[in-house]
Amino acid sequence: MLEMRQVSKVYRTELVETHALRALDLHVREGEFVAVTGPSGSGKTTFLNIAGLLETFTGGTYILDGQDVSGMSDDARSKLRNRKIGFIFQSFNLIPDLNLFDNCDVPLRYRGIAAAERRQRIEDALASVGLASRMKHFPAELSGGQQQRAAIARALAGSPRLLLADEPTGNLDSQMARGVMELLEDINAKGTTIVMVTHDPELAARAQRNVHIVDGMATDLSVEPSLSRLASASLAESQG
Repeated sequence: MLEMRQVSKVYRTELVETHALRALDLHVREGEFVAVTGPSGSGKTTFLNIAGLLETFTGGTYILDGQDVSGMSDDARSKLRNRKIGFIFQSFNLIPDLNLFDNCDVPLRYRGIAAAERRQRIEDALASVGLASRMKHFPAELSGGQQQRAAIARALAGSPRLLLADEPTGNLDSQMARGVMELLEDINAKGTTIVMVTHDPELAARAQRNVHIVDGMATDLSVEPSLSRLASASLAESQG
């Protein structure tokens, strides 16, 4: 679903050159739920922006669902992003002057989807997150957890192949966070690939695989335990 090979990102000004990503290698299989962790300033947000085709990269190769996006025009990236990627943000990013139905409708209108299909998609998406009865409510009339569920519904209405979540529980209390995480797990169980950036180790532990980014480079944490067991077994065998 997502493959990055030796991806780098350098921000340059007249006086400063900042390396946000350094030869980052990352592969996410279709249907996986991957948590991305790392300290502030490690490159997580840059990685997510590149994965979501919101930013270009300086070097390397990025293949999204079988398509090499290197060198794509802005228009081509926008079309690909709109068709295949859904976003969930920490701050929800709902439009305050629109009700939930219209918030979900905006990105679908950009895709030129017919009105009847848009309505069905939106109703199904809001029902799937438990907000079918709130579709005419405005964001300010909802709790934080409900707003995040509405943001998830907006992403789901587009039937994304890949869902990118940036600290999706960062603005929620622990009970609401658990509810949102359970919803994401259910969405993943139905086949959607999810990559989630989080600072919360408990949430990261619930993902199928953890990737840690430090200084712009990625380490697959799921590999380390298996290597450790292998090393221990080899040591025991030699001592035996």
